[in-house]
Amino acid sequence: MTPSAPWRVTDVQPLPDYRLKVRFRDKTEGIVDLSRLVTGEGAGVFAALRDPALFAQVRVECGAVTWPGGLDLAPDAMHEVIRQRGEWVPD
Repeated sequence: MTPSAPWRVTDVQPLPDYRLKVRFRDKTEGIVDLSRLVTGEGAGVFAALRDPALFAQVRVECGAVTWPGGLDLAPDAMHEVIRQRGEWVPD
């Protein structure tokens, strides 16, 4: 059996201001700041996360950060930036 990829998310916690605390399989931890993505004019499907109740429903599913309705974040890209900088700010 092949070991799980190091970038698989094992824990996620919602924080104020559209931020998340994430932990990966390899113990890397950091912050994901979604404020620009969620509140910007080009938010698209992520605009739904402006609802605090929905944002708080974040969970880990199959090693990825997800929300109800099929919203998710790419864990491999997130891991690489957090490993280097401690924070990922997608836009």
